[in-house]
This record gives sequence, structure tokens and C-alpha cells, in this order.
Amino acid sequence: MAATPGSSHPSSANQRQRRSSRRPRQSCSSLDTAFQSLPALGYFQTLPLEIFQMVLNYLSVRDISMLSMVSKSISSHLINYISSSSGNRRLLLQDFHSPHLPTKRGGSSIVEHYRSLGLLLKRCTLLLPTKDRLKFIHRILSEVSCFKLTGCPSPLQCAGLQCYGVFLQILTAGWDELECHRVFNFLCELSNLPRKVQTVVSSKPGSARKLELRVRLYCRSVLLNHWIHRSDSAFWLTRILKPWPIVNQARLLYIIFGPVSSLDGHVVWQKMIEGPTDESSLKGLAEAIKLLYDTEAREWTADDVISLVDELSVVPREWLLENSARLLILSGNSICFTFLASKAVNGRAVELARLMVFLTLVCEKDLYCMDWAVKMMQKICKVFATPGERNNFLQCVENAFAHMAMDMLQAVLAGGDRDGEDSSFFNLFHLMNAQASFHKEILYLTMGATSTTT
Repeated sequence: MAATPGSSHPSSANQRQRRSSRRPRQSCSSLDTAFQSLPALGYFQTLPLEIFQMVLNYLSVRDISMLSMVSKSISSHLINYISSSSGNRRLLLQDFHSPHLPTKRGGSSIVEHYRSLGLLLKRCTLLLPTKDRLKFIHRILSEVSCFKLTGCPSPLQCAGLQCYGVFLQILTAGWDELECHRVFNFLCELSNLPRKVQTVVSSKPGSARKLELRVRLYCRSVLLNHWIHRSDSAFWLTRILKPWPIVNQARLLYIIFGPVSSLDGHVVWQKMIEGPTDESSLKGLAEAIKLLYDTEAREWTADDVISLVDELSVVPREWLLENSARLLILSGNSICFTFLASKAVNGRAVELARLMVFLTLVCEKDLYCMDWAVKMMQKICKVFATPGERNNFLQCVENAFAHMAMDMLQAVLAGGDRDGEDSSFFNLFHLMNAQASFHKEILYLTMGATSTTT
């Protein structure tokens, strides 16, 4: 039978379709071969080094850090670029005294620039041992004077240490503790931090005011402020404190987290001694104490922290009990109870009773619920071994209220008529209110217990 005019059309179409379908496979195969034959630098191999570095100038620091992960060869070229004078000028921005201005690439602050730079150097040095990574990074950053502990003439107006801290946080994120120990030791060697700490903790408080300020700024801005996880913050604070005896630990803790002057930023040593202070002056110390008491701080026991708090309350001399009580409240229930219970166990009932009265006074002044103080005293009463010891403590509390009221009344009478402006009058006023509120909560508690048993 003769073929119809359209009978050969499907056959020819299929042939054309089969031929066209082969072409992509052939093209892919040839591209695979081409890629396999490319050197490790890829198409960058054809560019002169100067042109390659010019290309980098059009990339953001974060984009360059992504490029460093392409291959070992590109990473090596980037290390050379970072070490070059042109790379230094591009990457090591030093406008630390105008930290809110945008960088040359626009958009982000200089702090964010150093965050990206930390990521770049983290990726470029990924294959190097920790010791070599630190040496390379030090060689790059060594010329930046504002990164040094005593390098900047106006440290309070400088963002250099903050940038350095952000850089180190990004660089060391995810490193194990052994590597972080090496980082801390390396930083101590570069900054001579141990010797400077030795000077400030052994000198008379305030006699080395400028160095105290430098140590405070370096520890906070470089080592402590930028961590996200509490375990990391506890690790670095432990590294700072642990090499020293407890007396020096308390002094150093005050230097780093204690109150400072709003005028010149220097540590105010007499703040806790001369009069009652506010929460803002104690908040930093309380947060540091909570950090060390946390289970994340594995190198500290509860006894270590309580001893540190006890030692802190006499830096540079014995604090007013109101300030000690306020610190305990800000440090949280667990630390407050453990501190008070240690006094109960050691037979210091009179001292414990006076501190208990000041806890009620702080609750009254700072508008905390007075039933908290009553519940805390209930817990303390359970610590005493015998009913006689417990009753003696309760009698000491009442005696402390009476003695404090008499002392404050004498201060008011000695002050004369000052139209109600005398702080002694207000202290007496708050104490009377605190005592009334405290006993009211006790009455509510006992009357409630009585009604439930009848």
C-alpha cells in the first residue's frame, strides 16, 4: 500500500526531536569537563592580582567573607589582600570617635563593619591552628591604637574597644573552652592586663583612677558585653576574676561593675559608704553576682559566691546596711536566702536581724511587696536548729526595729527644724511605715493560719 502523504511526518518529527534532545546532554558534558579543568581560582585565574583586588573593592566585607569559602586558593588570595596596604586601608576603619557615621560602603555603623570583619577573618583562617590564627589577626590589628588597653587618649568617647570586642566575639563564637583559654591568655599577654589589674586591686581605692577606668572599659567592652549566652559571659568573667584571691576579686568586681561618676566615668568608691544609693548604682554588681551563681558558671560554688558578696560589702570599707540589703534583693531570692541562711548557721543572729530590718526598709522605699520580706523571714526561721535559737532571732528583729527607730529619732532631733527636708526625717518616716507594713503582713499570715485551723 502506498504511503499516505502525511505518513512520514511523525517519523521525521521524532527524529528531529531525538536529535534536539541530545544537544543539552552534550553541552552539559562539555561544561562539566570545562569546570573540572578550571584551576582552583576558577575564572579569577585569568585576572591579574591588581584587577582581582579592584574587584574586591566593589564587594561588601560580608560578601568577601562568603567568597573566602569558595576554595582554599581564593582564601589564600584574600589573606594576602587583607595583609596588603590597600586591604588595610579598606578594612581597618578607624573613625572610632564618630561611631554613628556610616562607613565608606554606606549604611552600617563602624561596629557592624567590625562584626563583618570578624566573620571574614574567622572564615579566612578556618584551616589554621588557633595559635597561628591569633598571630595573624594580631599582625593585622596591631596598628590600631584604639584597640589597646591604654591606646586611646579619650576612651570614654571612643568606640574602638567596643569594635574590638564585637570582632573577637564573632571570631571566637563556637570555639571550645580550650581555644578560648588560649584567646584570653593571648589577650592578657598583648594588653598586660594581669599586671594592670594587680596595680588597681593593690593600690588605695581611687589612687589610680585613670587605670581603673581603663581596666573597666577593657574588661567590659572587649571581654564581657557582647555575648548572647550567659554561659559565655560566665566563662569570660570567671577568667578575669579567678586568678586572684577573694579580696582582690571583690575589689575587681567593684571596679568593673560598680557605680561611676556621670561627669568623668571614674569609679565612685564612697558611694556605698556615705549614704543610701539607688538601684542603678547596684544593678551591674547584682547582675554579675547572679551570673556567677548561675549553674552555667561551673567553676563557682554557692559558698564561693556568698563569700564574694560578703567581701564585696566591705569594699573599700563596710557598706551601709541599706545598700547591702538592696544588693541582696537585686541579686534574687536564691542568693538572698543563701546569704542570710549562712549568717543563721554561723550564729550571727544580731547581724542577721539588723539586715532583715533593712530588707523591710528597702521594700518600703523601693515599693516591693512586704509579704516577700515576711516569707523570707519564715524561710530563715526554718534554718535555726532549735526553737530557742529561732525565738532569739525573732527577739533580735524586734530589738533591731526599736534601736533603729531611736537612732533615727535622735538624728532628726539633732538636725533641728528643716521644714521636713532632712533625710533623717524621711528615713524615720520610711522605717515606721516599713515596720507597720511588716507586722501587718505577719498578722495577716498568723490570723489566716488561725482561721483555717478552727
